[in-house]
Amino acid sequence: MEKVIADQEILDSIIKPTSIAVIGASSKPGKIGYNVIENLLASKYEGKIFPINPNASEILGFKVYPTILDVPEPIDAAIMTIPAKLVLGAIEECGQKGVKGIIVITSGFSEVGERDLERQIVEKANSYGMRILGPNIVGVLSNTNKMNASFAPTLPLPGKGALISQSGALLIALDMATFTRKVGFDKLISIGNMSDISFADLINWLDKDEDTTSISLYIEGLKDGRAFMEACRAAKKPIVALKSGVSEHGAAAAASHTGSLAGAANMYKAVFKQAGIVQASDLGNLFDRTLAVSLQPEFRGDNLLIITNGGGVGVLATDAAEKYGIPLKFAPQDVQMELKKYMPEFGSAKNPVDLTGVASAEWYESSVRNSLMHPWVDALTVLYCEVAITHPMDVAMAIKKAVDESGVKNKPVTVSFVGGVESDKAMQWLVENNIPAYATPDAAVNAIAARRGRSVKPHEARERS
Repeated sequence: MEKVIADQEILDSIIKPTSIAVIGASSKPGKIGYNVIENLLASKYEGKIFPINPNASEILGFKVYPTILDVPEPIDAAIMTIPAKLVLGAIEECGQKGVKGIIVITSGFSEVGERDLERQIVEKANSYGMRILGPNIVGVLSNTNKMNASFAPTLPLPGKGALISQSGALLIALDMATFTRKVGFDKLISIGNMSDISFADLINWLDKDEDTTSISLYIEGLKDGRAFMEACRAAKKPIVALKSGVSEHGAAAAASHTGSLAGAANMYKAVFKQAGIVQASDLGNLFDRTLAVSLQPEFRGDNLLIITNGGGVGVLATDAAEKYGIPLKFAPQDVQMELKKYMPEFGSAKNPVDLTGVASAEWYESSVRNSLMHPWVDALTVLYCEVAITHPMDVAMAIKKAVDESGVKNKPVTVSFVGGVESDKAMQWLVENNIPAYATPDAAVNAIAARRGRSVKPHEARERS
């Protein structure tokens, strides 16, 4: 079957539709067909909602139509929550209606061996010029569009990244984790079996999306590796990917989960490197690296400067820098001479720069501002150990003020505060003000490495030449 190209307009109809039909809408709380309509209402979706059910007249205040053909207005997207055996007929009616995009939440296709049925629904949809997202998915969530078109309980914490996940259950878990980890997303997209719309299609669309600054992926397997690599190489936005199913048993589990073929760890590592993708090591690292790539510019150069008020965390950060491929260099003499103005005689200005435990918020402010403005410094990691002499929030505000007053926009900054509740509050304030902050020096340096971890992409090579 020849693949239909996913154009921008059709994907617009799925990711930011102005009208949605829910085929299989239910009046029974707890049913997915009820939850989808309830979630659209709760997210304050501003488009039109058309429940479809031949055995109901009203659901949550909306008039219910027996079939989609009975709806008197145009429809951008249709969400399927009906049994798998009924999906093909419903897609035929959507085609006759002129629907543009189909979101198939329903399971029971290739993941359970029903590959022929999955192929048939794609062929039917494509014959009408429609595209299918799914099947076997949670749905689509968008903060910008105030749209929770899924059975996930709520929109994620607002942020600047977009996440595409092959696992629906994991997407729901990550949705809720955005609130505890304080790392937000603008969009969450469940991709499931990838019967039609692929990672490549969504990456191409998101790369043009004005509301997102980065793209994160949870991958169990790929069906078209070439298209995936081409999309990632062409993307101008940073891409972070977590690949599961790299062990033999994990690959078997992934195949039974979404019907995808998983591959060896080394092969995917090579693919990611060639495609310029930042690889995440685990779920926590996916959040950490997403935070950095969504908020900070690329690390272009070799010189990372670390500023700290504690020797121990400075040493840990130094070890981390070497581990993640950014071995530290001593700062040049003019940098050291400037930084010595903001520390006692027993401090060190080499790199890491140890302002010592008596460092004031003012010293932090001056050190950060002047370091960022120096041409030798390409990236900055700022560490703070909670001490009685300075309050964490004062230091956080000093760092933010220094970054702003420096006027430097092309150098990444990450922060780590090690301490208690007040340090946690200060770090959250920094994140809310677009500066990534982490609980450990290792995580802060790892995040900086993520901004340097991409291979040079073709369009970047042209720009630099």
